[in-house]
Amino acid sequence: MSTSQTEQVGAKTVTYFRKPERSFWQIWNMSFGFLGIQFGWGLQMANMSAIYEYLGARADQIPIFWLAAPLTGLLIQPLIGHASDHTWGRLGRRRPYFLAGAILSSLMLLFMPNASALWMAAGMLWILDASINVSMEPFRAFVADILPEGQRTAGFAMQSLFIGLGASFSSALPYILTNFFHMQQKVGDTRAVPTVVRISFYIGAVAFIGAVLWTIVTTKEYPPQDLEEFRRAKAEKTGLAANAREIFAAIAEMPDTMRKLGPVQFFTWLGLFCMWLYFPVAVAHNVFGANDTSSPLYQQGVEWGGNCFAIYSIVCFAFSFALPGLARKLGRKNTHIICLVCGALGLMSVAIIHNKYVLLLTMVGVGIAWASTLSMPYAVLAASLPPARTGVYMGIFNFFIVTPEILTSLFFGWIMIHLLHNNRIYAIIAGGVFMLIAALLMQRVRDPQTLSVQDV
Repeated sequence: MSTSQTEQVGAKTVTYFRKPERSFWQIWNMSFGFLGIQFGWGLQMANMSAIYEYLGARADQIPIFWLAAPLTGLLIQPLIGHASDHTWGRLGRRRPYFLAGAILSSLMLLFMPNASALWMAAGMLWILDASINVSMEPFRAFVADILPEGQRTAGFAMQSLFIGLGASFSSALPYILTNFFHMQQKVGDTRAVPTVVRISFYIGAVAFIGAVLWTIVTTKEYPPQDLEEFRRAKAEKTGLAANAREIFAAIAEMPDTMRKLGPVQFFTWLGLFCMWLYFPVAVAHNVFGANDTSSPLYQQGVEWGGNCFAIYSIVCFAFSFALPGLARKLGRKNTHIICLVCGALGLMSVAIIHNKYVLLLTMVGVGIAWASTLSMPYAVLAASLPPARTGVYMGIFNFFIVTPEILTSLFFGWIMIHLLHNNRIYAIIAGGVFMLIAALLMQRVRDPQTLSVQDV
C-alpha cells in the first residue's frame, strides 16, 4: 500500500504519495527516448564545427556560431520546465513536450546538412537546438516524477546509458558509412557538406522521432492527485507575467544543494564545451596534419575525431551500468569527484599524444566523467527539490550549463586569437583544467539524502 508524505511549498503544505518501484525494463522504456535525443546532440557535436569550416568559417569564428545551443537552452528550458509542471492532458504532463520537440528536431536534422551558406547553417542550428531543448528538459523531471528516491540514481544512470549509446553511434556514423558501406561523394555533387554527413543526419532524424515515440507509448505518467485543484491553480497562473514571477520566486528560494552544485556544473560544462568546439578539428589539423579543409586529410581527421567521441560515448554507456553500485559504495558526491578527475586527466593528456590510436585512450577518462555528469548531479539535485517545482528547477539548473557555453561562444574566439594563437589543442587542455576545478568545487556539495539500498 502506498504511504503519504508532506512537503512545505512556500506557505502551503502539500501531500504526496510514495511512488511504487519500477522494474529494470520499465526504467529502460522511460529512458529510451534519450537515445534519440542524443542523436540530435551527437551529430552536431561531432560535425557542426566541420560543417562551419566546410562553409568557410575560421577557427576564431566557430565559437560564436555555436551560440545557438546554450542561448536556446537558457531561454527555453526554464519555460518548458515551468509549463510542464502545470500541464495535464491526454498525453500527460511531460510527454506532450517530448513529442513536439522530437517532431521539430527531426525536421531540422533533415534540413541541416543541406545548408549552402554559413548563415543558413547557423540559423537552422538555432531551430534544432531549441527543438531538442523542448524534448530534453522534461525528461529530467520525468525521472523525478515517476521513480521513488531510491531508484532515481538508477533512472538518471539509465539516461546516461542511452546518451552514451546514442552518442557513440551518431558520432561514428560518417566513419562507418565511409569505411564499411563505402559511400562516397557523387560525381557532380557540388554541395559543401559530404554525402556521408548528410546521410548521417537523415538517419539521426528517424532515430530521434522513433526513440521518443517508444517512451511516449510505453510509459504512462501519474495524474495530479487533486485534478480540480491542479486546474484551478493553473488558471490562476496563466499569463507571461505570472509565469515569470513564479520562475523568479523559484530562483530566490533555490535549495542550498542546488546553489553549490551550480558552480560544479558551470566548470564541468565549460570544459566539455571547449572539447566539443575544437576536438574534431584539432585532430584534423594537429594529429592528421591537414593544412586546409579541402585536404583529404581534413575529412579523415574529422571522422577520426568522431570516432574519439564515439569511444567516450561507448565508455559512458558501459560505465553507466557501474554507476549505481559505485554510488552506493562511495556516495554520489565522492563518485562524481573521482569521475571528474578522470575526465580532466583524459583531456589534458591530449597535449602529449600524437598517435591517432593512442588518442582513443584519452576518451576513456572523458567517458567516465560524461556518464557521471549526466546522472550524479541530477540524482543529488532531485533529492533536494520540492516535487511541485521539479520541472522549473530542472530548467533553472540548466542555467549553470548554458551560461559557460554562452561565455565560451562570445569570448573564446578572442582567447583563441590573442592567447592561444588559434591552436586548437590548447583549447582542449583548457577544458581539462576547467573540469579539474569542477572536481574541487564538488567537495563543497552536501548530498541531502543517503542513496537508498533499494536501487536497481
